[in-house]
Amino acid sequence: MSASYPLKSLGVTASEITALKTAGIKTAAALLEAAKTPKGRKELAQVSGLDPKRILELANKADRMRVKGLGKEYADLLHVVGVDTVRELKYRNPGKLAEAMAAANKKRRLVRLVPTEKAVGRWVEDAKKLPPKISY
Repeated sequence: MSASYPLKSLGVTASEITALKTAGIKTAAALLEAAKTPKGRKELAQVSGLDPKRILELANKADRMRVKGLGKEYADLLHVVGVDTVRELKYRNPGKLAEAMAAANKKRRLVRLVPTEKAVGRWVEDAKKLPPKISY
């Protein structure tokens, strides 16, 4: 669950952390909560000075990290293969997704250990159980 993740686990810069903390956001869960609606993202952008698109990107990453067993590196790898949201992950074929992740990792070397089809299958199943957090 993203509740315990510090902001830096989302891959934010020091200046983004400062901007988010100024806006009262100290954890990935707080960011996800504040940025879950278009209105919330707009307000957060105004208070923090960050681009609303960047806020959405970070909120989606925090959302992906709610999936059990999915840390920052795997959340990044999912993003690279085109899975930006928990909603998208729910409908993916674990075998094809595991293959795509392996191919992308071969090029970019984002993770030391490529997830197995079984692990990806667990993520897909867990994503199906998670209540939607972000509206677009």
